[in-house]
Amino acid sequence: MTQIDLPMARWIQVFLEAQAAELDAATNTQLAYARDLQGFAEWLLDKRLHFATATRDHVESYLIDCENEGLAQATRARRLSAIKQLYRFAFEEGWRADHPAIKIKGPGRARRLPKTLDIAEVDRLLDAARNSKRDALRNCCLMELLYATGMRVTELVSLPVSAARGDPRMLLVRGKGGKERLVPLSPPARKALAAFLVARDASQEDARKVGAAPSPYLFPSRGKSGHLTRHRFFGLIKEFAVAGGVSPDKVTPHTLRHAFATHLLAGGADLRSIQTMLGHADLATTEIYTHVLDERLKELVLGHHPLAKTGKIERN
Repeated sequence: MTQIDLPMARWIQVFLEAQAAELDAATNTQLAYARDLQGFAEWLLDKRLHFATATRDHVESYLIDCENEGLAQATRARRLSAIKQLYRFAFEEGWRADHPAIKIKGPGRARRLPKTLDIAEVDRLLDAARNSKRDALRNCCLMELLYATGMRVTELVSLPVSAARGDPRMLLVRGKGGKERLVPLSPPARKALAAFLVARDASQEDARKVGAAPSPYLFPSRGKSGHLTRHRFFGLIKEFAVAGGVSPDKVTPHTLRHAFATHLLAGGADLRSIQTMLGHADLATTEIYTHVLDERLKELVLGHHPLAKTGKIERN
């Protein structure tokens, strides 16, 4: 059987299995690749083409059609990236003698500054979590840890309880690609963690007495994952926003990650340290927060400087 006889769905399956095995690709990454490659496969099938026979012209025509459909610049860039990864894999496996997409330049990504929160808004969110009618200790711990460490939400909700034992000054976090990093804990985060652990362990002991197995997670749940899910935490943080008088549109778990980085930078922390704590592979990713800070400082001047009211300070 030649590669053209192999269904395109099988190409995608083998490629994804290799990504998972070789690169420890996250589930969400694999799902994104699968969606993007399935879209390209359907486009090729409609034109009686195949991954094995598509040329550079075909890939470029597909991207033009994506643009004509009104797909966002970032979406088109992601789809091209998936196609390039597939053909790189096919070339290395000997499925193709060439790489038809290697020289195609993508549309790039629009450089948008991440949304963040000011310190007063973060304080209101923390107060709302602290005063929750249910699970106040857990909610306070979640929010204090998130703001103190800048963890990704998946990293936070899936923390093993073993990482939190012994009143740690730092947490060991397992991030993207299985890479581990240490993040320091602030005194309020350590206090919230210690208080929650007492309540958590008591609840786990009660569950053990009726035959339930102990949970390995800091934030256990009876759901399939065994721990609090990203979706549930997303809902919780929206509830804290409403209770704290902060616009829910501004607040997501990732917004707290941005606030962590921006506030550290404003406080004098260096970019390399922030890069390490955030788990960014590339310093250029972290540098976006310098632009966020510059923008906030500009807004501060334009909003409060007396010359701004007379129009002598111009907006650029």
